[in-house]
Amino acid sequence: MTLAADIPATNVAPMGWARRTEAWLDRKGRGAWIAAMVLGFVFFWPVGLALVFYITYTNRWSRDMFSMTSCKRSNRHMAKHAYGAMKPSGNSAFDAYKADTLRRLEQEQEQFESFLERLREAKDKAEFDQFMDDRDRRASARQNDDNDAAQ
Repeated sequence: MTLAADIPATNVAPMGWARRTEAWLDRKGRGAWIAAMVLGFVFFWPVGLALVFYITYTNRWSRDMFSMTSCKRSNRHMAKHAYGAMKPSGNSAFDAYKADTLRRLEQEQEQFESFLERLREAKDKAEFDQFMDDRDRRASARQNDDNDAAQ
């Protein structure tokens, strides 16, 4: 049988006020940290700034705020909805309407993209023609200047 006196005492240092405050804020949650930051900025701005740096650089919230897990969750959510849009609903009339609408929208998109391509080509041709006209005008003006200088 062991006595409590036989168990070696560990050297546990008492927590300082900063560690106690940090533990208290952790127990209260993010709202407490944010409130402490705001109050720090209101009463003495270096305290608020110090809290911002402390939270940012001690990885306090980095797992939640700066990680890619939220992006992955969002991508899964979008993929789930995209799949839901393509699977049949069970109502054949609605499925036929949906397929017809999607086909029509794809055709309109292709037509619009071809229209934009033709528009870009026409704009490029107009710019090129203007460049060539300007070049011809400069060349003829230079030739006229050379002829006037020769006479």
